[in-house]
Amino acid sequence: MADEARSRLGRGLASLIGDVGGEAAAHVERPRTQRKVPIEFLKANPRNPRRSFADAELGELAESIKARGVIQPIVVRAIKGVQDRFEIIAGERRWRASQLAGLHEVPIVPVEVNDADALEIMIIENVQREDLNAMEEALGYHALADEFKRSQEDIAKIVGKSRSHVANMMRLTKLPAEVQALISKGDLSAGHARALIGVPDPLTAAKRIVAEGLNVRQAEALAHEEGVPERKPQKPRSSAAAKVDKDADTLALEKRVSDALGLAVTVSHRDPGGTVQISYRNLEQLDEVVRRLEGG
Repeated sequence: MADEARSRLGRGLASLIGDVGGEAAAHVERPRTQRKVPIEFLKANPRNPRRSFADAELGELAESIKARGVIQPIVVRAIKGVQDRFEIIAGERRWRASQLAGLHEVPIVPVEVNDADALEIMIIENVQREDLNAMEEALGYHALADEFKRSQEDIAKIVGKSRSHVANMMRLTKLPAEVQALISKGDLSAGHARALIGVPDPLTAAKRIVAEGLNVRQAEALAHEEGVPERKPQKPRSSAAAKVDKDADTLALEKRVSDALGLAVTVSHRDPGGTVQISYRNLEQLDEVVRRLEGG
């Protein structure tokens, strides 16, 4: 049933994208026509994951709207219990720019969706247009998971991303508020931010990344250095294991598996069995291991 629901979602997305020139939506039932309404009939959606609207970009869009009008209608839903009032689902940036342009009316496409579908539409539209900063994207995914009980796999299908991407983005919400603020301002990219996950003191590392203008690879190297103390408690176990000399066959087996996976592999024999340990640096590498195991 879940797969069937996701399939219907995909068809609804394709349908609405075709109707309103690039907007995204969940599976919805709605009129196929658009109309114009007074601009004051619309209000912003408090659930919109996008919080940042650059003044320069709004100004440029306002000038375009003055010259050509609003080409793509704003997707809205009626506010229950209030006549002729609508909540924006997709197109808040165009609505804001239309106000700057001095428009009295804007084109809308009304849809009938619940809260969960509305949030999905907003996230999909912004992710597809790459309008969200990393923190906005992370908080949007977190809202879908926390408020509407969507699994990471569900969210990945909804937004057309990998599960590991969704999982990594959601982990950004665990970073300190000061680091999240740096991400929101654009001082740290998503790549920088992911490197900070698991670092004992992410704020200090983040400040150094910003101050020294480190790129993502340099940030990953810094995070590795910062993370070394956190792994020190594991050394006694490694030392004990090192006392056992591995035979040539075991070393050859480790190399064979490591070469096949492209990851560090440790084989430990115990009577009567043993363990195989695969080390990975991120969820993308883990997903690749799973894909290979499932395919083999």
